[in-house]
Amino acid sequence: MKEILIGIISGIFSGIGMGGGTILIFLLTIFAGLEQHIAQATNLIYFVPTAISAIIVNYKEKSIDTKVAIFISACGIIGAIIGAKISVNIDVQKLKKLFGIFLAIIAIHEIYTLFKEYKVKQKKA
Repeated sequence: MKEILIGIISGIFSGIGMGGGTILIFLLTIFAGLEQHIAQATNLIYFVPTAISAIIVNYKEKSIDTKVAIFISACGIIGAIIGAKISVNIDVQKLKKLFGIFLAIIAIHEIYTLFKEYKVKQKKA
């Protein structure tokens, strides 16, 4: 049951483009007790079918710039190979710390963006 809820929650975040994989890794390590390496590798397998379904929906809605998507995908494949090679050779504790730093940076960015939007709305009011 736990895995079903984790999958649904992560799928929702993936579908709306908000980093379902990031949520999945967090949920798998905290609630399913998986080791960081295993959670991250599981995320990669999870990503393929969820990404394909999101691509289909967004393509039908004409929400994809195909040229940009192809270029970014090609660069992403290169980055993924490099990242996977690095990840396999990193200690689990260091990997957890790096993941935590990554999440903190994203949180700071989101807070900053919300603050900027709030300031713009205040100036218009």
